[in-house]
Amino acid sequence: MGQDGLVTFWPAPHVDVPVHATVTLPGSKSITNRALILAALADGPSTITGALRSRDTDLMIAALRALGASISGDADTLRVTPAKLGGGTVDCGLAGTVMRFLPPVAALATGDVAFDGDAQARVRPLRTILEALRGLGADIDGDALPFTVHGKGALRGGPVTIDASGSSQFVSGLLLSAARFDEGLTVHHDGKALPSMPHIEMTVEMLRRADVRVQAPEDSRKAQTWVVEPGPIRAVDWDVEPDLSNATPFLAAAAVTGGEVKIPHWPRLTTQPGDVIREILVRMGAEARVFDGVLTVRGPERLAGIDIDLHDVGELTPTVAALAALADSPSRLRGIAHLRGHETDRLAALSTEINRLGGKVTETEDGLEIVPAPLHGGSWHSYADHRMATAGAILGLRVPGVGIEDIGTTAKTLPNFVSLWEHMLNDGAAH
Repeated sequence: MGQDGLVTFWPAPHVDVPVHATVTLPGSKSITNRALILAALADGPSTITGALRSRDTDLMIAALRALGASISGDADTLRVTPAKLGGGTVDCGLAGTVMRFLPPVAALATGDVAFDGDAQARVRPLRTILEALRGLGADIDGDALPFTVHGKGALRGGPVTIDASGSSQFVSGLLLSAARFDEGLTVHHDGKALPSMPHIEMTVEMLRRADVRVQAPEDSRKAQTWVVEPGPIRAVDWDVEPDLSNATPFLAAAAVTGGEVKIPHWPRLTTQPGDVIREILVRMGAEARVFDGVLTVRGPERLAGIDIDLHDVGELTPTVAALAALADSPSRLRGIAHLRGHETDRLAALSTEINRLGGKVTETEDGLEIVPAPLHGGSWHSYADHRMATAGAILGLRVPGVGIEDIGTTAKTLPNFVSLWEHMLNDGAAH
């Protein structure tokens, strides 16, 4: 929205030459918000270096401060000092990590914690985590935003069975606070396949770094029970990796223009789902290699379509859909029915917006079928969804006249997206 309340459209930059650039990205939202919670529940002060500062992470910082934690510092270095948690008000915005990770923390507070968020957040599924907490001894009014957790200063914990097929965040949210429950936690998933398993693996790895004893299934597709023993969460000084999912639009720019984009500080080993973009780009005809901590992607002359199950890496779907719409053969994106419950119904949004530009996208039961078609300019709606906005920017590189509504929504995870995007083009289009 503009200052006068009118909808504003950002003219997506269009290029007729290959993009050549180096793009340095800020830290991972997923790691930053997990580190903030673990630091607030730890047995001493922690420092978080390389933290992402974005709307989602600032909402998490504000929420933990409202509950009593002391968080100081600016830019990407934060000092977190735990304190006795009390009642307060939590603004979730549209951040799934805030609305699903903080109710268990609130149950450990002494006093009432009122949760609310953006209008779009009020339709996001939360009953799973709230019912689970009730089963573990929490007192909660409501099943969706707004809701109130009546914190008693402690939570019994113990065993609970949930259906987390709607979001892996339901499992991570319970695991992050579980060591502070009186009886710890045994959480069993009973339902369809869990989406975004790498995010749960990230949670488990970070808990273990904080000396929390966690039993996790070796093969999560067969056994889906996690056990957290009660005990202290050790203070850890966290060093946050770059956000690899935020890297994907920039790497896609190389792929769709036949150019070359380098991303420094790419981790050698990571639990971030965004790392899978390397494999996807190679399967679509690009080159991708990591040397000396720098990922370099070179785009092909012609981009090939792809048939791929994105179940574990659903957040990459908007980028892959944009790539597929610009490929020269059909694509099928599978295993992503759970995206209907993300910031928006991402499957409906992607098919609607790509088709608005002349594309041929069909929704399936669990994904999208994309047949290449000549695209033309037009309006691209973001649905208050940061990844929808960046998908439109990818298409705009090859399709002149694309106007993106509410490009500012990218501030959810990447506040300086527009300047990074324009710098990439200024850096590279002159070559």
